[in-house]
Amino acid sequence: MLLRTRRKQQGQQSEAGAPQRAPDGNTALRVESVLKQFGKEAPHRRNTPTSPSLTVAVDHVSIEVPRGEIFGLLGANGSGKSTLIRLISTLLYPDSGSVQVFGYDVQQHPRIVQRMINRVSVEASFFKKLSALENLLYAARLYDLPIADARQRAITILAQLGLNEKRLYEPLEHMSRGMQQKVAIARGLLTAPTLLLLDEPTTGLDPRSKQDVQHFVRMLRERHDTTVFLTTHDMDEADRLCDRIAIIDQGRIVALDTPAALKQQVSISKGFHATATLEDVFLALTGRSIENDFAPHTPVELV
Repeated sequence: MLLRTRRKQQGQQSEAGAPQRAPDGNTALRVESVLKQFGKEAPHRRNTPTSPSLTVAVDHVSIEVPRGEIFGLLGANGSGKSTLIRLISTLLYPDSGSVQVFGYDVQQHPRIVQRMINRVSVEASFFKKLSALENLLYAARLYDLPIADARQRAITILAQLGLNEKRLYEPLEHMSRGMQQKVAIARGLLTAPTLLLLDEPTTGLDPRSKQDVQHFVRMLRERHDTTVFLTTHDMDEADRLCDRIAIIDQGRIVALDTPAALKQQVSISKGFHATATLEDVFLALTGRSIENDFAPHTPVELV
């Protein structure tokens, strides 16, 4: 009931000049030729082609994610994954190109987009002196959720993530990093977002906890039609969880397909006798291991 009510409200609420209904309900996310640079530049050169004096974090990236898909963005640290997540979540704006969430442009209608999404980051911050439940109820108030419903939902989500209810009343500073990350994931799911952005959500979790999170993400998609955009450098997680995967390297998308198709392409192009792994795919496309940001860059073009 809470989920249906929130989605109904999302469709009714609008900003000045915004359409009453999203123009494209079947495409959850459309990223079109997005460029994001960091550094100093003269004002008259803003929104111009890339400049040598700037660091290019996202380099003319285009991605389209249909509603209900679990889409993975795989890349090493510093490849542009988190910057792209921030662009989608309205925390940053692109220098050029556009990002649309269910047809709403993140720059023109940021408040509408913010009501549709939630983001879970490995860098999640909390009030550490407060308990897990107090942190979650604080987040619920920010979203105008009924407190009684939010309390029950928080308890249910954390139970499904493997966190005992009695731990809800402990200060977060007494919890391990893995437990705190579960609370961060619960906070992201509390609002029943139509687009859930997961920025390396299982970093710091033990293998069992990772499986709990992955199971819950699948269940969220199956039961609530939630679209998931996941960034990770965990090959196994991407292979298990994602319908399609894009590989990003130095800010550019170098491949985009299903995990099975990517592995098959590399197996054929490299002449492997056995099926390639995603590690093999990443190495073939970027010329380096995902754990090694400084190895020579000698990518291989798949045919």
